[in-house]
Amino acid sequence: MFLRGILSLVLNAVALIVVAQLFNSFHLEGFGTALLAALILAVLNVVVKPILIILTLPFTILTLGLFLFVINALTLMITQGVMGDSFVIDGFGTALLAAVILSIINLLLNRVVKDTLTS
Repeated sequence: MFLRGILSLVLNAVALIVVAQLFNSFHLEGFGTALLAALILAVLNVVVKPILIILTLPFTILTLGLFLFVINALTLMITQGVMGDSFVIDGFGTALLAAVILSIINLLLNRVVKDTLTS
């Protein structure tokens, strides 16, 4: 269980670095910063995200779940606000696009690692 959590943080950090390489308006200072950002995102996903989901449930239902990307973008913006200059996202549009790309990359990374560990 503990190793899965560490692995998940590392995979999220890798995904953040990939997104930082894809967008000029998404800045990370390095892998340590990405790891810290992944940790802060994990805490926000446990504490803040469920509250946001409940508060925005009508929008989420109306958009067939696509509003969850807006919530993910908000958690990214909160994370960059907490971290300061070591993690900068230049605008909400970038955060929204990054949230979509992060979801896809995390899905792929988790699938590859899960398949590798189970075989």
